[in-house]
Amino acid sequence: MLSRYLPPDFDASRPIALIAGRGHYPERTAQKIREAGIPLRLIHFEGETRDALVESFPESERASIKVGQVGKMLKALKRLGAGYALMAGQVQPKRLFNGLHPDLKAIRILASLKVKNAETIFGALAHEIESVGISMLDARALLDEDMATPGVMIKGKEKVDPDTLEHGIKIVKEIAALDVGQGLVARKGTILAVEAFEGTDPMLRRAGTFKTDKMVFIKTAKPNQNFCFDVPIFGLRTLETLCEAGVRTAALEAETTIILEKATVLAEAKRLGITLLGYTHS
Repeated sequence: MLSRYLPPDFDASRPIALIAGRGHYPERTAQKIREAGIPLRLIHFEGETRDALVESFPESERASIKVGQVGKMLKALKRLGAGYALMAGQVQPKRLFNGLHPDLKAIRILASLKVKNAETIFGALAHEIESVGISMLDARALLDEDMATPGVMIKGKEKVDPDTLEHGIKIVKEIAALDVGQGLVARKGTILAVEAFEGTDPMLRRAGTFKTDKMVFIKTAKPNQNFCFDVPIFGLRTLETLCEAGVRTAALEAETTIILEKATVLAEAKRLGITLLGYTHS
């Protein structure tokens, strides 16, 4: 089995079109697809996707679009002969307010949505992709070994308070259900900071202003998360921000959170004395 996150009828002879946003996550996904011997194509966003990834594709196997050009993306998927599409990597959140280039297809989609958030917008986009005969894949596909696993992955210097962890998981699940964010920092029954639109790292820096100990960062997936997009990610940059903020424990929901460059992250967490653990939630 190539990956438990692929559909049972997956056909490895059909090309996957990687719709790639920012950061190393799309690069890791491309690496794993190539290692599996699956044909790979690329749709990249101007000003977002890393040049190294773009340049690893011949021009005939890639297409460039601006954020918001849905019609152009659909045409590119068909031109590239994609059988599947996989979204990996975010675009800068500020582009929703400045730097969006919606074409007619995107304008129609946005006009049809009463609520405009990541879930509704990307859900509508996924529907458009599947309507032209291309199957959307789980964004965790082929990254099985990169997922957070249950239990203590790295034991750090601070002892984890089980009551803080239980309380934090309960609250983070509730804010995720409200589509506020997917992370928070808790300490001894108090929620110090909650992630919202600004993202994880700014939230951690806010928590760090309290300059206290026993802080726990908790990351979760949304209830009924659509794993075709918006998968929780934890990487070196967030680990470094944890350290700077004085947060010594990170609890990541197991099997839903991708740890980018996992071996490096675990080794660095050990060096820094930061506890990394995976939790499960029924």
